[in-house]
Amino acid sequence: MEIHSRGRRYRGPVRAVILDWAGTAVDYGCVGPVAAFIEAFRTRWVEVTVEEARAPMGLSKMEHVRAMLRMESITEKWEDVYGAPPGDLDAENLYRSIEPVMGYAVTMHSDLIPGLTDAVETLRKAGIKIGSTTGYSYSMMQALVPAARERGYEPDSVVCASDVPAGRPYPWMCYLNAIHLEVYPLEACVKVGDTLMDIEEGLNAGMWTIGVTRTGNELGLTEQEAAALDPEDLNNRLSEIQRRFIAAGAHFVVEGIWEVPAVVREIEDLLDRGEKP
Repeated sequence: MEIHSRGRRYRGPVRAVILDWAGTAVDYGCVGPVAAFIEAFRTRWVEVTVEEARAPMGLSKMEHVRAMLRMESITEKWEDVYGAPPGDLDAENLYRSIEPVMGYAVTMHSDLIPGLTDAVETLRKAGIKIGSTTGYSYSMMQALVPAARERGYEPDSVVCASDVPAGRPYPWMCYLNAIHLEVYPLEACVKVGDTLMDIEEGLNAGMWTIGVTRTGNELGLTEQEAAALDPEDLNNRLSEIQRRFIAAGAHFVVEGIWEVPAVVREIEDLLDRGEKP
């Protein structure tokens, strides 16, 4: 591993690209986790909407449950059923019920996003390693990783929220990827994801950060649903997502993983000029 001296600007190539999973690499529209959250709440006789289930996406699934239970709309529904607002024990019990549901859901929605294998092949031919971070726990990834492998995708490093002290927006999963992949400095790494939490994670890790608009949670549509939209409506929605990503600090925004290799080349041009994230 080449050592970069601190104090000198890094002018080398991109050494690692760290991808999110659902909505970025697999599961166009990030459908699997949404279905799992809705079903888990339903088993507690509380009906939640797709919008409520999507809102905290990108967090670890335990924190996602807590964030949903803090929503005023869900708190009111919970009180209607149980006569009291949800507490910590309710969150823990709900999370335990989500674990098996989520494992099944992510496996059922493990199709690769179009362009993934070509993008990964292009990056690897350039000597770039592929890492990954996710809000899924280790047990959930035990189902997803082999399903993705069967379809032709296997990153060099898989780090789950349960592998580190805290998930997104903390940078720990990105740091652990850097350790696993033996890449340094962190400005030689690129984080790619489809949620605002992904953007914060990458920025907090000191990495170049790319937001994904069309295939991810922010648009929240399957490939077929997105294609069926009126083109002007689709473009307006994608532009609004792009605006939110840029406001959050994303260095670049793309529609899907197929655009990432070209952006990586742009980042390498910036690094060659001595620029940092």
